[in-house]
Amino acid sequence: MSKKQRLFLLCTILLASSGLLFAQQEEHTNKNKFRQLYQELPTPNVYRTASGAPGHLYWQQKADYKISVELDDEQQRIYGEEVITYHNNSPDPLDYLWVQLDQNRRAKDSDTYKTNTSEMSDSMSLRELKELEPDFDGGFKLEYVQTANGESLPYHIVKTMMRVDPPQPLMPGEKFSFRVKWWYNVNDRMEIGGRSGYEYFREDDNYLYTIAQFFPRMAVYNDVEGWQNKQFLGRGEFTLPFGDYEVSITHQDLAIFGKATRPVPKTELWQKI
Repeated sequence: MSKKQRLFLLCTILLASSGLLFAQQEEHTNKNKFRQLYQELPTPNVYRTASGAPGHLYWQQKADYKISVELDDEQQRIYGEEVITYHNNSPDPLDYLWVQLDQNRRAKDSDTYKTNTSEMSDSMSLRELKELEPDFDGGFKLEYVQTANGESLPYHIVKTMMRVDPPQPLMPGEKFSFRVKWWYNVNDRMEIGGRSGYEYFREDDNYLYTIAQFFPRMAVYNDVEGWQNKQFLGRGEFTLPFGDYEVSITHQDLAIFGKATRPVPKTELWQKI
């Protein structure tokens, strides 16, 4: 057999093998239009029944927040401090906690810019061009992560997620409080988009703020997935643990909240709230 024939035979075998592997992989995708719903749901257990209702040993984590934030209208920046109290209602000891840092999707090293899809066209918008090499300095800037007593806590930031390591494992039935201080630059929503940001009105020389995902918040821990610590890329949302919120908002001079149709002085605003 000549060298050309051997090369041709090798290529044929490789192509046939890749097709076989692809066919095997396709078999794992259930495309049956009449498949039963239980095939897609977790196996019933003491935590969740086959009917979808909570089981007799069902549990759910809880996260309480005491948040104080200030909106700097001069620099379009938000400063914040919070105390998070995490209640471990699960039967599992937790060696670490995962915290969502949603604003980090706007950090310069965010994967959001790298994963955005586009199509081939003759032109490109300014927004699309900026996303190729973002210059906006977004994302949470953490000043500290501490225990409730002010002692530093070890933490590790992975893009839009942060792992916090308590001094000792958080046992079932226990709760753990820790403090986080941060700030971040608010993005120009009209220039680079997003559900959160500001809009500048040149005629009046003022800013309208639409704010979301402005504080570090706990990720979900459940009996099916464990920690939900996938990266946030801007599209889609994650569930959050329920809890109690105590929030203080400081703004310079005047503020408009919710459906108010006129500027509301702070003294009147707090009375209404």
